[in-house]
Amino acid sequence: MAYQRKYGEEQPYHALGPFKLRIPFIHYKVELADYLQGLVMCAVCLSAIPLLQSCLGMPAEVAIAVVVLNGILYCTHVLLGDPVVPGWVTPAIPLLMSYIMMYNGKAEMVKALIAFELMLGLLAIVLGITKLGKKLVAIIPSSIQSGLIIGAGISAIIKVFDVTPVLDANGVQTGMVGYFWKYPFSIVICIGLAMFLLFSNRFRYLAKNNKFLGFISNLGILPVMILAIFVGPIFCETVLPHFGFGSNVVELSKGVDLHTLGGFITLPDFKQLFTEWTFVGVGFPDISYFIKGIPMVIAAYIILFGDMVQADALLKDAAKKRPDEKIDYNPNRSHLIFGFRNTFMSIFGPDITMCGPLWAAMQVVVTDRYKKGRKSMDSIHGGTGSVRLGTLTGYLLTPIVCFVYPILGIALTSTLLIQGYVSVRVGVQKARTVNDIGIA
Repeated sequence: MAYQRKYGEEQPYHALGPFKLRIPFIHYKVELADYLQGLVMCAVCLSAIPLLQSCLGMPAEVAIAVVVLNGILYCTHVLLGDPVVPGWVTPAIPLLMSYIMMYNGKAEMVKALIAFELMLGLLAIVLGITKLGKKLVAIIPSSIQSGLIIGAGISAIIKVFDVTPVLDANGVQTGMVGYFWKYPFSIVICIGLAMFLLFSNRFRYLAKNNKFLGFISNLGILPVMILAIFVGPIFCETVLPHFGFGSNVVELSKGVDLHTLGGFITLPDFKQLFTEWTFVGVGFPDISYFIKGIPMVIAAYIILFGDMVQADALLKDAAKKRPDEKIDYNPNRSHLIFGFRNTFMSIFGPDITMCGPLWAAMQVVVTDRYKKGRKSMDSIHGGTGSVRLGTLTGYLLTPIVCFVYPILGIALTSTLLIQGYVSVRVGVQKARTVNDIGIA
């Protein structure tokens, strides 16, 4: 039987050293709306597949094995007491891809990735164990914290509208790097609806007085993603989903095949991942890889630090609206969890998206619904945990993968734009004076 929380207290848990063990259905209620959002928003996580393919030349079934491993580790945050929706270290991905591609050949590139991710994970674990992580968050001036958050928002927006030309083998421009230029009509329509549903005071007022709009309001970004599936084909920017029911090999797109069980259950290739794309297959990196990777580790950690500052700010803002629950966000605990995730992935499935402490856009969606009261969401742990349970389920159900695969770019772009807007807003609110804003 599930535990019940008394007014003003923390959500029930089992103490486990520095962690607070919370098991779904026992220590918190699984929120259906957030689970369904996660089910569809797995599209964002699946967009790691083309990144892994383009950077490392990794086969699709191996890339999805990396995504599934990451999906399992995402769930450890709420499981161990961290009330956040974890995600990638998104602003650092272009930097890491450029760094990895400086090396020649699969073996060297994977070794460089292993060394980088292992160092990043161990650095976070050391900061968590020594409790320096929390001290860093506490002692950094509000102006610098504000600048880090605003900078993350600007970085997300730049990634969407990047006009760097894409050239083919003959040097002819075939497009631009930014996601916006690939799906302009779909993104304008979808992000317009997303901003209205999530941040419009007018819509909030209407939702309070209309049961149907109230229901839509509780679905967060889910209606936007469903709309994208049908809007994209209208403007010839995407194709309609293709389902391969009964087939053991489903074609997601040209050159991207997925091995399945009867077209219903996804079969990631963990064996090939471990034997060919880890230190088992390419060898353990020597000391030179670790030395060369230090600047990249520092850059990634600075971005990670900004994510933790933003997580802290979002949760404190949510707590003001919900005195019925005490929210405990501890940066030291967060360091230990995402440090373990990066260390684990460096050994069993090196990943260029990295293991970050926050998926800012979805954290915003969850906390926004949480602010509406206990009837909308019983506990912040239920909302954040349900999102990641939903994404993990989505990776493993082939019909869901087929359903969302055409809109990977639109889903990623929408979350980046929401992240950009909220990061700038939260960053400005974090500043205490006009001078703080100037410094930021």
